[in-house]
Amino acid sequence: MLSVRHNNETVIKEFLLIGFSVLKEKGLCLFIIISAIYVVTITANVFIIIIVKSERRLHKPMYFFIGGLSFLEIWYPSVTVPRLLWSLKTKEEAISPAGCMAQFYFHFSLGATEIFLLTVMAYDRYVAICNPLRYLIIISPKVCTILILGSWACGFIAVVTPCVQIANLSFCRENQIDHYYCDLASLLKLSCSETSRIEKMFFCLSLVIILGCFFLIIISYICIIRTTLMFPTAIGRRKTFSTFTSHLIVVLLFYGTIIFMFVRPSTGGLMYLNKIVSIIPSVVTPLLNPVIYTLRNHEVQEAMKKTAQKFIFPLEKDGICGKIKMLKTTDFIQSALYSYRD
Repeated sequence: MLSVRHNNETVIKEFLLIGFSVLKEKGLCLFIIISAIYVVTITANVFIIIIVKSERRLHKPMYFFIGGLSFLEIWYPSVTVPRLLWSLKTKEEAISPAGCMAQFYFHFSLGATEIFLLTVMAYDRYVAICNPLRYLIIISPKVCTILILGSWACGFIAVVTPCVQIANLSFCRENQIDHYYCDLASLLKLSCSETSRIEKMFFCLSLVIILGCFFLIIISYICIIRTTLMFPTAIGRRKTFSTFTSHLIVVLLFYGTIIFMFVRPSTGGLMYLNKIVSIIPSVVTPLLNPVIYTLRNHEVQEAMKKTAQKFIFPLEKDGICGKIKMLKTTDFIQSALYSYRD
């Protein structure tokens, strides 16, 4: 829907998220696959939060941060995936400018929050391995809470300025966004305002946040590896490596994609490739995070088994216990009647 001004400028009243237009004939197949991934992602991350909260053995800083990451991974895909599923199901592509700006803000804010949170988790592993005697003093429950809340605050504050500037742009060209969510490059391409300043600012912001945090993570792991190699026994080295390998896998997967997507001056020639690659941090990583952490962590595996037994078998246990109690009560009544009769 377009409206015409008196000065012959057209102002866009809605955007069209064309998504994966090349695969429209396979829309139902995509809908089923993405729906399954999304449901499994939400379920797995909720299960991780329940396990961390309910199991006393997991009331440690490392698992507190894992629970925080799982909470984040519930919201991060929820900003873009439900809208994509709606589009695939109903063929409805329209989104209002206000809805587009809101999606842009929350998507990039939650992405920035994950960057900061992964950095915090790397710092936690650094303190645990390189300074184990003071670990519980340095990473106290109060510090854990501050680091989690600080990651969220920094992530949401960092995106305010570029979001406000993009909201103030004039959009008077085509209204088709060649993406499945309101991405920066796609929005700038549609604007009839001067966007070079915003591009440079967003590039510099991405450079500072993404590469800055990635540099801190690399430094942390260099120190961790250096300390680990000094351990006298192979068992100690292997056990220590296993505690941070899962985090390193998540970091490499997440950072590899976002560095490719954002830490380069222009994305015009690779916009379709950007759309494909963006599925990894938005859809794939939130699913893989709980899988990676649970499959490579013995304590979490044991806690999962214990929690599963609580939720899956309580009725069976209650039924058995009830039968046993009923049998005992019946025997007691019968013996009492016999003794009374005698």
